[in-house]
Amino acid sequence: MATVEPRHRAEGSDTGAILSVRDLNVQFPTDDGVVTAVNGVSFDVGANEILGIVGESGSGKTVTSLAICGLLPDSATISGQVAYRGQNVLRLSETHKRELRGARIAMVFQDALAALNPVFTVGHQIAEAISTHHKLPRAEVRRRAVELLDVVGIPNPGSRVDQYPHEYSGGMRQRAMIAMAIANDPDVLIADEPTTALDVTIQAQILEVLQCVQDRTSSAIILITHDLGVVAGVADRVMVMYAGRQVELGPVADIFYRSRHPYTLGLLASLPRVDASRPRDLRLYRIRGQPPSLIRVPSGCAFQPRCDFADRDRCTTEVPALRPVGGHFAACHFAERLAALNPDAVRSRSHTT
Repeated sequence: MATVEPRHRAEGSDTGAILSVRDLNVQFPTDDGVVTAVNGVSFDVGANEILGIVGESGSGKTVTSLAICGLLPDSATISGQVAYRGQNVLRLSETHKRELRGARIAMVFQDALAALNPVFTVGHQIAEAISTHHKLPRAEVRRRAVELLDVVGIPNPGSRVDQYPHEYSGGMRQRAMIAMAIANDPDVLIADEPTTALDVTIQAQILEVLQCVQDRTSSAIILITHDLGVVAGVADRVMVMYAGRQVELGPVADIFYRSRHPYTLGLLASLPRVDASRPRDLRLYRIRGQPPSLIRVPSGCAFQPRCDFADRDRCTTEVPALRPVGGHFAACHFAERLAALNPDAVRSRSHTT
């Protein structure tokens, strides 16, 4: 496996949980049946911490974040607890949710071009985010908007503040979205695929902006991404999701180097080897099959139809609990057996079968 350098939390930083999610469940009714998009998810995130959430499309990452922000449609059925500083957000009235959203819990959406209103200037939209929660003179709001654009690295913010979204590049629009999200110095910042469709140079710049924002505000950041390299570089802990459930949760170094779930091992084994010296090492591992329909999730372990290590008797009948394994948590009946495996071993196994 290629070497990664996990990010380490600074000594003496606050590890108290700002946001605690417990047994979160989200369901949507459809003509074909009930979609269970999130199933029993629990985690904490503290000040100065970045929690990465990874998994294939449809694993429940974005729905989890929208549930935290109170942005799901009325048709969704939500249960469990989302506690911000001890207060259950799910039980708040819509008025109180709006007061909390954007001020204390903010979100950077995946598609900045779709999220920004094309008929208003970027500065107007940032000003609106400020004015919604603070009564300030117009000149002060504009000054704050220019300052925020400068914080996220927009060149010439004094003139750019009056430009429209279409006049910004993709990377600049993403920075503008971050500026809007941090306008009120939130305690929790959720970034949903903030580097999608950006080239690697701009991706690195956006991630650097997020880390600078955290240094400035001491916020807790939830980073949703498909990119394991991004998680390795910036996150403190990582949660792996599959079919609406969390299958592994723990410190980045533990998850990357001591994975105890076949799905996580498969994801890591599918990464290209930049240090490969033999042709066979250049071959990518592929997790066979496709993610299941969330209307008809397989019985037992949802991953068992795609798993190379499944015991068909137990894994098809018993849902594995998320339990302590080594230095983190994994939801696999046979997590202890996987202790001797690493992504290279999984890749080699696929080459010989």
